[in-house]
Amino acid sequence: MREVWRELAGLLLPVDCAGCGRPRTELCARCGRALARDGRGARRVRPWPAPAGLPRVWAGAPYADEVRAVLLAHKERGALPLTGPLGAVLAGAVRGLRAGGGPLLLVPVPSARRSVAGRGHDPVRRIARAAAGELRRAGTAARVLAVLRQRRAVADQAGLSAPQRRANVAGALEVPGVARRLLVGPPAVLVDDLVTTGATLAEAARALAAAGGRVVGAAVVAAPVGAFAVDEAPLRALPRGR
Repeated sequence: MREVWRELAGLLLPVDCAGCGRPRTELCARCGRALARDGRGARRVRPWPAPAGLPRVWAGAPYADEVRAVLLAHKERGALPLTGPLGAVLAGAVRGLRAGGGPLLLVPVPSARRSVAGRGHDPVRRIARAAAGELRRAGTAARVLAVLRQRRAVADQAGLSAPQRRANVAGALEVPGVARRLLVGPPAVLVDDLVTTGATLAEAARALAAAGGRVVGAAVVAAPVGAFAVDEAPLRALPRGR
């Protein structure tokens, strides 16, 4: 019900750009270009120091300025019309992995139940569904498989150092036994809205592999500016239908 009211409010009330505050638009053209890195596309990112077990990660945009504001608006303020643009950015990061031409499983990193209840929606799962739709329209068979669960509570990662984050999430995720059979077959791509130290993605990759999943990489909407690799050529946008 909360999501319905947010949708209605977005239709009836004036909105400002989530990135820069420009009036009467949910996302202005300039902030849309910032999400797409002015057409430069997704890039490989490498948190440093990278935790053990971290798969290769591609990100759509640097987590700064307008991109940060847009992600927070969607995540914390429930700006649901931003799901589509964010899903398109995540789809570009998935393409960057070049995981082959066959079907893909997009496995979202789970949020804590209390966080989902407080926000009234699961932002990562919502963006993942939008990305899967974008990929299918471009000819890639992709579907969202939300099989990861938290097996124990974890502390808020904000303010923790990289070693503290690794210790905080170590062994925290699992795939329930009944869901393990769903991982048989297509390769799995972990998806999240943001990567910082990579600790959560490394733990998610461990949990999927332990359940028999074949993890080929991770894709995120954004990463810190310093994580963007300087030795990777940018991914050119793929035409639709290929």
